[in-house]
Amino acid sequence: MTQRIAFQGEPGAYSDQACREARPDMEPLPCRNFEDAIEAVRSGVAELAMLPVENSTYGRVADIHRLLPDSGLRIVDEAFVRVHISLMALPGVQIEELKSVRAHLVLLPQAQSFLSQYGIRGEAAADSAGAAAELAASGARDQGVLASDLAADLHGLHILARHIEDHAHNTTRFLIMGRDPDMSRRGTHGMMTTFIFQVRNIPAALYKAMGGFATNGVNMTKLESYMVGGSFTATQFYADIEGHPDDPAVDRALEELDYFTDMLEILGVYPRDPRRD
Repeated sequence: MTQRIAFQGEPGAYSDQACREARPDMEPLPCRNFEDAIEAVRSGVAELAMLPVENSTYGRVADIHRLLPDSGLRIVDEAFVRVHISLMALPGVQIEELKSVRAHLVLLPQAQSFLSQYGIRGEAAADSAGAAAELAASGARDQGVLASDLAADLHGLHILARHIEDHAHNTTRFLIMGRDPDMSRRGTHGMMTTFIFQVRNIPAALYKAMGGFATNGVNMTKLESYMVGGSFTATQFYADIEGHPDDPAVDRALEELDYFTDMLEILGVYPRDPRRD
């Protein structure tokens, strides 16, 4: 039986594209929200979950950092998807016939220059791939959708223009989550370690905690803070570093970090994706 990989969104979403590219041997499983995708893995309905964590244009994805620590899952891989935006409509429709296009609220500004050029009005939709499915069912000839090529293929729409995004670098990073960690792997392009921590309530605790990574030559590629428990004083940090906990330099840095923290939890150790470069 084919194993499943869960994602949030409708068939044809960029998360669906990420699933098909990273795990072509698995069946993508669309879920209503991130919580459902996580639960699909916890319950055994799916083996893995594909979760977006950050976009090169818009920063981190809301809610993900809050969900990861309590998910009970572990990061087993990372994946990068170049966000190419296509304008699509019903077969036979010309671009001059379009009065409006629908897409996810985050996607619309990314193609604003193109839409302004043709005088097309943007309308927010809950999901770009879902908007493609709705357009195919509605038969509206004066409406288009901004979504992936995959969405057009799945829903029988005609692509009027490809790669209309304003920023050529627009890329989304995904984390592939599973039930069990795998600390035995060593990636061809290096390893990544992701963890969360809370510093002790002492002066300069964060500065001192980060010192171990600098002195041991460990590259920290990401450090973000967010409140926990609704408190303005309780801050949790999310971090990505290059390397494996078994590496002597990483081991020393994490040991020093642990001294200055009330909580330290590794969320995953996984191969570094070459597309980071």
